[in-house]
Amino acid sequence: MGPEMLSWLPRDPLAVGSKAPGFTLPSESGRKVKLSAFRSKNVVLVFYPGDDTLICRRQLCEFRDAWPEIHGLNVVVFGVNPGSAESHREFSERHEFPFPLLVDAGQQVAALYNSDGGMVNRTVYLIGPDGLVRYARRGMPQPREVLAAAVGKKRLATSLK
Repeated sequence: MGPEMLSWLPRDPLAVGSKAPGFTLPSESGRKVKLSAFRSKNVVLVFYPGDDTLICRRQLCEFRDAWPEIHGLNVVVFGVNPGSAESHREFSERHEFPFPLLVDAGQQVAALYNSDGGMVNRTVYLIGPDGLVRYARRGMPQPREVLAAAVGKKRLATSLK
């Protein structure tokens, strides 16, 4: 069986320590977001399958609820999926997300991050200020686990008291 026969299988997330692929995507407000513009920050990318579905809503709401802690840690968060700007805008307004949702038409950026497929593979990345992947995990990791990759567990525990 050749590799093309297995092309539907999800690939592993990008390896920790690898260079994060660059991209520019529009947000729900139409603003262009370029990864390289955030080189001095830690960037969390939450690839999720669909706006306003139960698990996606819960996952993004966890990051929203952790925002007071996230905001002071030199971290920016972006939700990413192929939904339209209008769908993202409605989803964001309904749940008051303090971070942008990026429109990844055709899952082009999801493909760069091994998160594409029939549906987006739910994957969370943290990219450090140096442009390297510091955290990569499928599923719904807790915001604290993701943030610990940015600032270290000891510092995170101190800052979240």
